[in-house]
Order: sequence, then structure tokens, then C-alpha cells
Amino acid sequence: MARPPAASAPATQRKSKRADLVAEEIKRLITERDLRPGDRLPREPELQQLFAVSKSTMREALKSLEVQGLVTISTGPAGGGRIVEVSLDRTFQLMQNYLFFKEVTIDDIYTARKLLEPELAAGAVPHLTEADLEALTHSIECCDPSSGKTADVVAQRKEDLNFHDILALANPNPFLRFTCQLINEMLRQLTVFENDTPVTTQRRFGQANVRLHRAIVTAARAGDADEVRRLMAEHMVEASGFVKKLNGKLRGRLILDSEMSRRAATRRKPARPVSPIED
Repeated sequence: MARPPAASAPATQRKSKRADLVAEEIKRLITERDLRPGDRLPREPELQQLFAVSKSTMREALKSLEVQGLVTISTGPAGGGRIVEVSLDRTFQLMQNYLFFKEVTIDDIYTARKLLEPELAAGAVPHLTEADLEALTHSIECCDPSSGKTADVVAQRKEDLNFHDILALANPNPFLRFTCQLINEMLRQLTVFENDTPVTTQRRFGQANVRLHRAIVTAARAGDADEVRRLMAEHMVEASGFVKKLNGKLRGRLILDSEMSRRAATRRKPARPVSPIED
């Protein structure tokens, strides 16, 4: 392929830099006007006039914000930019892009979980609805090894994570909820187990999870946040031990856009309609 003329490179760089600066200014505008998900940005001609840039530069800036997950762009007479909440999938993808170049182990993940999950669960207790408690009970039934519903160990662990997702969605602390859900998504998408681990160990892991999940639900129904905290701390220590016995590891890889699209289409809806933010 022929190399482009040398004089064109600086112009391309200037255009790209200008679009990035405009994208930053649009972020500032969103902040200053306190725009929320669902709100519209000013129309493209208005933005061009406001920032004194060409149509191509403005479209490049808007495309950059769309790639970041901050806006959606539609065309037509009623089209334009609309603010959206950055999804958990997109945040997870960006985080995994960063962590791909780090030496993160499953032990590192469980070190954080041991600290965070007990507080997450205890904080959720006063906010659990009857629907949440029923969803927690249903999750236990789905991942119970004796039920025969989930024979594959990886699928069973993912079912276990749904239990923790329900608790996370009930916790009113947005930063704690967000952090735990990102950790849980890492475990859900990246955990692999050695194929030669004994089936009996896998079953004991599932049985231990079911036992403590049931105890947590019982304590939650009684409104005993301290007991839920104690049980969840016990659960995290026990789960970490079983993961080691099963030779659980984090698979280092980059998350593809196509995978995010499939997950968005097939992911089970949470127990309560809260914006995105598991064992």
C-alpha cells in the first residue's frame, strides 16, 4: 500500500486533537447543565456554533463520546445526541483492558471480596423487598447441586453469582455496589477451572454455597444485618478455599464488543429495575 503524503499527517493529527478537545468541552457542558440519562444534547448545528468547529470535527467528537458510552447518536429530523448511563458491560470492558497487562490473580479478587461482600450484604438487609427475598431463594434452588438444574461447575458458579447480584442491587451505596458488581463480572466472565478436579469437590463447593446462602436469606428475613455480615464473611473465606481446591484461575484476555452485545441480549434481568452497577 502506498504511503500517504507526508504533509497530510500533521493535518490529520490536528483534526483528531481538535475533536478530542471538543469532546472534553461537551463533557463539561453535560456537567454544567446537569444533564441526566435520557436528556438530549443541543442539536449538532447548535454545538458547531457553540464551539466554532466544522461539521466533521463535531461528528468526530460526538462519535468519541458514543464510543465511551456517554451518548447515543441518532439520525433524521428528530435525531441528535442523547445522554445515556455508561453500562456495566462497557465499564467492565475498559477495566479488563487495563487489567489485561497486570498480574491479577483470583486470590487478589477474593482478598477484595472478603473485605467488601460482608458490608455489601449487611447494608442491603434493610432494603430487601419480598420480591428480592424470593429471587434470592430462587437463585439458591437453581445452583443447588442436588436439584440437577446446573450440572456444569462453571455454570453453577455463575448461578451462585446471581445471588450476590441481587444483594448488590438492594444496597443503596452506589460506589460499593458498583465495585462489587465489577468484581463479580470479572469472576463471571474470566474464571476457569481445571478439568481434572474431583467431582466430589465441585459438589461440596456447591453444597457449601447453598448452605450459607440459605442461612444468609434466613438472617436477612429476620432483619439481622450483623448475622448476615458474619455469614457472608464465613462464605467468602470458604468460597476462596474451594476455588483453590478446584484450581480456579482468571483467564487473561481482552473482552470483545461482540461478546458484550451477546451478554446484553441474554443476561437475566435483575430482581429490581436499578441501573447497572458476583462467588
